[in-house]
Amino acid sequence: MQALLEWVPTTARRVLDLGTGDGLVLAEVLDRCPSASGVAVDFSELMLDAARARFAGDGRVEVVTHDLAEPLPELGGFDLVASAFAIHHLDHERKRALYGEVADRLTPGGVFLNLEHVASPTDALHAGFLAVLGIDPVDDDPSNQLLGVETQLRWLRELGFGDVDCHWKWRELALLAGVRVGGPEG
Repeated sequence: MQALLEWVPTTARRVLDLGTGDGLVLAEVLDRCPSASGVAVDFSELMLDAARARFAGDGRVEVVTHDLAEPLPELGGFDLVASAFAIHHLDHERKRALYGEVADRLTPGGVFLNLEHVASPTDALHAGFLAVLGIDPVDDDPSNQLLGVETQLRWLRELGFGDVDCHWKWRELALLAGVRVGGPEG
């Protein structure tokens, strides 16, 4: 997560955390941007309960129940949209659509940071990733719908992001990022 936090713009005033889980990423971002407010989105009530407990009494945070497999609700504009290890569970069509929805919700100059599980370019590299983590291939998570870095970076560019790059990568873990260069019209 340190890789993601290094790219958080300290000028962010409004932050959206997609697939917030227990809210750890949003909490760390708000520590770096104490005057910012945040919206934590997840579909798991168990995780949202943990996020609500983490942010109890913190009026800067709104917790929203939403499944990322569905179009994002209208939540307003954001200077930063962050996600950590959530989007790879979506099918590829929905991933691309979600990236477009993120672009539409970012203010011009807003930053998208996606710390994600991505596809290895070869089966041998995927097997090596599992081996390093001590995961037997038969126990590989069937909910993973992994996609390569280059395809996702291309999508971000096509959807109106600039300064698109993979800022960090270790095997199948990567930080994909882009800056919204224009308004919703492009």
